[in-house]
Amino acid sequence: MAGYLPFDEVDLTTLYAKIDKADFSCPSWFPVGAKSLIHRILDPNPQTRIRIEEIRNDEWFKKNYDPVKVMEYEDVNLDDINAAFDDTEEEASNEQCDNADAGPLALNAFDLIILSQGLNLSILFDRGQDSMKHHQTRFLTQKPAKVVLSSMEVVAQSMGFKTHIRNFKMRVEGLSANKTSHFSVILEVFEVAPTFFMVDFQKAAGDASEFLKFYKNFCGNLADIIWRPPDESCKSRVTKARSRKR
Repeated sequence: MAGYLPFDEVDLTTLYAKIDKADFSCPSWFPVGAKSLIHRILDPNPQTRIRIEEIRNDEWFKKNYDPVKVMEYEDVNLDDINAAFDDTEEEASNEQCDNADAGPLALNAFDLIILSQGLNLSILFDRGQDSMKHHQTRFLTQKPAKVVLSSMEVVAQSMGFKTHIRNFKMRVEGLSANKTSHFSVILEVFEVAPTFFMVDFQKAAGDASEFLKFYKNFCGNLADIIWRPPDESCKSRVTKARSRKR
């Protein structure tokens, strides 16, 4: 009705805090009935929040309201419907195999929020070291998923690690740098957008400091495929140019 969202903030933490407190205001030209109904709909307390049936019975809501008429289909063949949904186990198995070649898993908005620890989306772009505290981090790339996977396999093997690949997930394992303990990392490729992929690292076994060293060395050998925000790319080129002059 207003043409903009009731809650709108730059960072998610502040946004959710406002939603939790129902901290919003309606334009002055909103009818009193509309303001009352909206406040009851956006009530953060589920016990006192207005129900669907109550919304339908609200005086302001019912003004000029034309209920949707459900269309009734007389000639519905339930056999066709059942056939469409009742796949055999063999068909399901074949479909799973086909999906393995289709591409990496695609992330939706909810997946990104879950991956962005503390609701800080900047972690997706690998700015800061907060992600290291949780023994996982990630990078973005615009290279095709299969190219990324093969590049990572070559780099891991050149570092002396064994690799095991299944679909778009790779397990890297071997001895730690000091050759005293087992070390293992899981790398998985996800599709963020048609031209963007994210590689997620998770420590499976070994020391956290070893994981950090591995991540830095590994990514250092993948500089050609890792995507950086434009401002960071410019800074990187300037730094390299200055180093050459020196």
